[in-house]
Amino acid sequence: MNLKKELPLIAIMLLPFIYLAYLWNDLPSKVPMHWNLKGEIDRYGDKSELIIIPILLPLLVYVIFLVVPKIDPKNKLNKMGNKLQTIKFLLTTFMSILALFIIYSAKNQSIANPNYIVLLIGSLYVILGNYFKTIKANYFIGIRTPWSLENETVWKETHKLGGKIWFIGGLIVIISSLLLEKQTNFTLFIVITAIITIIPVVYSYLKFQNLKKLAK
Repeated sequence: MNLKKELPLIAIMLLPFIYLAYLWNDLPSKVPMHWNLKGEIDRYGDKSELIIIPILLPLLVYVIFLVVPKIDPKNKLNKMGNKLQTIKFLLTTFMSILALFIIYSAKNQSIANPNYIVLLIGSLYVILGNYFKTIKANYFIGIRTPWSLENETVWKETHKLGGKIWFIGGLIVIISSLLLEKQTNFTLFIVITAIITIIPVVYSYLKFQNLKKLAK
């Protein structure tokens, strides 16, 4: 591990822990832990539950990205070089921002606008879509279907299409988060997420079957 490269990432990953520690004495014993689609609190919990948020979001993602390249049987992830580091940086940063937002909302006993979280996720879709075509075939990151893992051409074509769909889907989510009401926007977000998930999976199957026919 290159400590010089990892230090900024470690600092970003630790931000929610530091923020939570800073707020700890000012937090009430019971804090909101869940909101409904209207942004209304529908579950309270002990403030100690907040510790789970930075653990499950930035810390877990960071650890996964440290471990996975070492256990990748084909060593494809390590061959991505700086691109893998960039994806790790973006995802860890995203999770830290999300954790900070959740802790901030718990402290203030309200969530200003649920659309902000959807907008943040839409931004992640755009970022990931932009990097999909650079991901080498592997068992851990990317659109891992039985057909994309079986055939390198299927992997490349699936991620090429998936990248475009995720990028466009992310843009739609961002725009709708700025323009639509909370419930309407959330419904559209679920639909867009389903579309950008299902289409690449179906495409990888059809592409694989087509290549099998051509090979006969």
